[in-house]
Amino acid sequence: MERSTKLFWVLVLCVATMAHQGTAQGTLKGNSLIKNVCTTSPNRDLCVQVLSSDKLRSPNANMKDLAIISLRVAATNASGILSEAKTLIDDDNLSPDVQQGLADCKENILDAESQLEDSIAALMIDSQAETPLWLKAALAAIDTCDASIPGDDDILSVQSAIFRKLCNIAIAINRLIIHPILF
Repeated sequence: MERSTKLFWVLVLCVATMAHQGTAQGTLKGNSLIKNVCTTSPNRDLCVQVLSSDKLRSPNANMKDLAIISLRVAATNASGILSEAKTLIDDDNLSPDVQQGLADCKENILDAESQLEDSIAALMIDSQAETPLWLKAALAAIDTCDASIPGDDDILSVQSAIFRKLCNIAIAINRLIIHPILF
């Protein structure tokens, strides 16, 4: 009997903790929510910077808003990589194999941009389960982009590393939306 009583109290504590965590996520907004979300991020400063970047949405943002903000920043980053790739393709000082790699990379970045837009659309219609699939596809596209440019230190590697960090922030937020108990 004593053992079942202990088990009962452990279960009660677990349920109470889960309920508190679930409601805390729902009540926090804006800067408080951003700080809480970013404490779990390996790139905390970047996370705070990204999630605070939307001057209209960030101050009162909920989790869905933060996910959309992070995806939009990642999409903007992808656009910057795309612009850089387009510029570099026409650089006559680069070898033909690097130029071809950049052309292939450009196509993959276009795919990544599209997948980020699909992620935003999935969030807008409350289909958070699809969002990680699109984000993984975007990350695979940037990996393919990097692999298509010959050499160990490709031209776009710094920008693609930032892109990965931005996508990982979006993945972490989406994970918190799907599994609020982890928050």
